[in-house]
Amino acid sequence: MSPETDPALLEELEVDLFVEVLHRRYGYDFRDYGRASLTRRIRNLVSQQGEQSIADLAARVLHQPERIGDVIAGLSVPVSEFFRDPSVFLALREVVLPALSTYSQITIWQAGCARGEEVYSLAILLTEAGLYDRTHIFATDISDAALASAKEGIYPSEDLRDAARRYLAGGGTHTLSDYYHARYDRAKMDQRLISRVTFANHNLVTDEVFCEAHLILCRNVLIYFTDVLQDRVLGKFATSLVRGGFLCVGTRENLQFSPAAQKFHAIDIKAQLYRLQGKR
Repeated sequence: MSPETDPALLEELEVDLFVEVLHRRYGYDFRDYGRASLTRRIRNLVSQQGEQSIADLAARVLHQPERIGDVIAGLSVPVSEFFRDPSVFLALREVVLPALSTYSQITIWQAGCARGEEVYSLAILLTEAGLYDRTHIFATDISDAALASAKEGIYPSEDLRDAARRYLAGGGTHTLSDYYHARYDRAKMDQRLISRVTFANHNLVTDEVFCEAHLILCRNVLIYFTDVLQDRVLGKFATSLVRGGFLCVGTRENLQFSPAAQKFHAIDIKAQLYRLQGKR
């Protein structure tokens, strides 16, 4: 079969071209992202941008740098929710925060923060544990649009009402409505929850580590990477964590089959919570 007679092969070549444009022209490296998921997102982007084909989109992006922000926003997966997987937040509350309380200053890296729901959830957790005022959270994402939304902290009121149950299941000690102001169909999070947060654009694929963290959360990001890229990113996390630091990944993710797994030991498999072995 050749590209002239096989549409699937032609599309594969167009995806390769598009990915190469992003890498060589702008430094965004999607070469080791899961191909099936990436191809679906590129197809959606073609439709959103009003192009006829992936090749047309690649040509536009190559010659029109002003479009790169919209492209990266379209390729990223800024999907999250407040207190997603309550058992994870309960494990953080009961296992991790007591350990972090022994430090005079705490650094947390929230990698792939999307539109900020998990950042605010984490800040609430730290506030209720009495640790927020001595914590610095670095919330990073590849999408400037997602970061702007996270800073703004405005969400559909329905999202917060739905999250109230998860908050309580995660060990919440107040009511979730204490942390936001609702009006009509929108709710704005209390901005004190991000007073100790630095939002920054960071590419897990190409950028280096930038802090020494006591806890790293990177949930439901690794599932979009190939095994090789997952291992590379996990290596970065191991480098960034302090001795005995904690790593929490998504409940659909798993370190067990990665070469980097030997650097961690499991604290709670259900919550996908790990602790770094001794290093250096």
